[in-house]
Amino acid sequence: LFGCATTASFDERDPLENFNRGVYSFNQTMDEIIFNPISKLYKAITPDIIEKGVSNFFSNLGDLSVIANEILQLKFDKAASDVSRVLINSTIGLLGFFDISSEIGLPKHNEDFGQTLAQWGFKSGPYIVVPFFGPATLRDLSALVIDKGMLNPMFYLEDDMTKAGLLTLNYVDFKSRFSNRNDLIGAASLDEYEFIKNAYFEKRAYEINDGKINDFIEVQEY
Repeated sequence: LFGCATTASFDERDPLENFNRGVYSFNQTMDEIIFNPISKLYKAITPDIIEKGVSNFFSNLGDLSVIANEILQLKFDKAASDVSRVLINSTIGLLGFFDISSEIGLPKHNEDFGQTLAQWGFKSGPYIVVPFFGPATLRDLSALVIDKGMLNPMFYLEDDMTKAGLLTLNYVDFKSRFSNRNDLIGAASLDEYEFIKNAYFEKRAYEINDGKINDFIEVQEY
């Protein structure tokens, strides 16, 4: 794969570019054929308050992995804040359906295991486009295993039908929230693949450096 992934303007972050472009095309095709129509139907038949509530519910579950990664990164102040978020949203907010915490001044944070590894000094590794999930790096693939798997409460449900239903709804909700952005990306760029790749690296640098946008060291680390 490395041998056949060369291009005229070689990007050392992306040694698997030919392979990645193939996966990117596959993902785009799946979106057009399956997920975009499902997302549009979901948005059309779901009242806004229910759609927002579903997003809040899954976001509240995701805060559990955020807390774990904040502890691993020794960000105890953020971890304490997010523990409060989960407790408030899971009780007063009816299992997270309502994001009461944000309304009372407890902002949502974003930490995943890929960011944890970056804080521990691990390099990002090559850029990889993951089937159905999209942009990642070799390091950030761990977030799919740890955050979306081991630290995801839904994977510990004993009822397989309930588990499958929740995971499917979670994915549909995720796709519906980003459906409009795909049109903007297509209109804003001549090469959507390059646009998304560069945006991904800048976004990860921003997240890893906790919003210190003048310190994009991570973009250069492979």
